[in-house]
Amino acid sequence: MDARYSFETLISAEALAAKVSELGKQITRDYRDKDTVFVGILKGSFIFMSDLVRQVQLDKLEICFMMVSSYGSGTRSSGNIIIKKDLENDLEGKHVLIVEDIIDSGNTLTYLKKYLANRRAASVRVCTILDKPSRRETELVPDYRGFEIPDAFVVGYGLDYDERFRELPEVCILHLDGKQA
Repeated sequence: MDARYSFETLISAEALAAKVSELGKQITRDYRDKDTVFVGILKGSFIFMSDLVRQVQLDKLEICFMMVSSYGSGTRSSGNIIIKKDLENDLEGKHVLIVEDIIDSGNTLTYLKKYLANRRAASVRVCTILDKPSRRETELVPDYRGFEIPDAFVVGYGLDYDERFRELPEVCILHLDGKQA
């Protein structure tokens, strides 16, 4: 591994698995007998979404993905929200659960909630494995939240730095050249 990067484990793989199981049970209770669509936000949510859907026991569950960007190659959100891959699914009358890896400023998810609600969804809620409320710029509060984390740049469990480190099984604080990213 590149010597410029070092990692400090913030959330272990075991803690992630336990929290995903807990979230799956909650979501199963809340969405039982509802026509439900999980919308995973690529690329970061793919590992969390995969783990989550295996913990959810619903008869009427569609899975789809969107690709949205607000970061580029830096460590801070640019604030410009670009939909790179939109949904092809019909959401009318369905209950939508946006599955996200991390909520930072809240700008992207605030935008997406309105965007998906305009497709006449019965409801639009948010599930995130990581939440950084100290960075929030909107009133967004996730409906389902795994862990509240400090204001640090994290990688692993699907989260990346310039398309690297998604494969790490735990959530780690990234250090560049000995300093926090």
